[in-house]
Amino acid sequence: MANTRSRIRRLIARSYGTLFNILVVLHPKWAARKAFFTFCKVRKGRVKPIQEAYLVAAKDRSIEVAGHQVQTYRWEGSGPRVLLIHGWESNTFRWRNLIGYLQEAGFDIIAFDAPAHGYSSGAFLHVPLYTECVEAMVRQYQPRHVIGHSVGGMTALYHAHRHPNERVEKIVTIGSPSEFHEIMEEYQRILGFNDRVLEALDTFIFKEFGFHVHEFSTSRFAAENPKKGLLLHDKKDTIAPFHASKKVHQAWKDSVLIPTEGLGHSMHQDGVNRQIVAFLQSE
Repeated sequence: MANTRSRIRRLIARSYGTLFNILVVLHPKWAARKAFFTFCKVRKGRVKPIQEAYLVAAKDRSIEVAGHQVQTYRWEGSGPRVLLIHGWESNTFRWRNLIGYLQEAGFDIIAFDAPAHGYSSGAFLHVPLYTECVEAMVRQYQPRHVIGHSVGGMTALYHAHRHPNERVEKIVTIGSPSEFHEIMEEYQRILGFNDRVLEALDTFIFKEFGFHVHEFSTSRFAAENPKKGLLLHDKKDTIAPFHASKKVHQAWKDSVLIPTEGLGHSMHQDGVNRQIVAFLQSE
């Protein structure tokens, strides 16, 4: 049954690629727009029944960002404030283990659901929109530290690049990708669309956001980042490649890379959480 579902998903993905290949001949802008929003469509990550009680108890306020209602959460503490940024098709519940460690250490904890995730509104998400949300949270809550998982970590570094004078002192990324072109190339491989579609996508992204696909690189952004950084990444991560964090670390002057092996992409383990708290507490 699992193999059958997997085959069906591959066939559906390939059908999209075939559609884009046809559309790009007829109307390149339309093909690019369709390919982009197919990529940005969020299909999972809403709150599950088992997650409700934990999240509802910590709800803080809903903040409007770019036409979206973004749900925030707070676990109050007397120590420095920390902002948590979850990954793709996830929500704030993914932080439950780390939140316990941060609470024990006295941190004041803020988290939020990205647009189209958790209790926030919307159907699509991309890093520029996520970055707008982070900036809204930084203005509202003024955290001293930021922790991001996966695309959340990529967003944290892009935010630091776009807003270099913010009061954030330390950034932690967990299993985060780095090069946008690698993500787009993997998207192309899965759907099987041609280079003409990829070129149209690049043009669309440049017109919408002001950068080309190859220009969006958190390793490049990190080279100018004066903040202290901690990067945690598993060498066998099958979602985001380990070399992404290695490249960011090489470019980021004041950063520490902690490689792991066998912990997977989510990295909820106690040892990981203790290392994060120790980094935030260090001078």
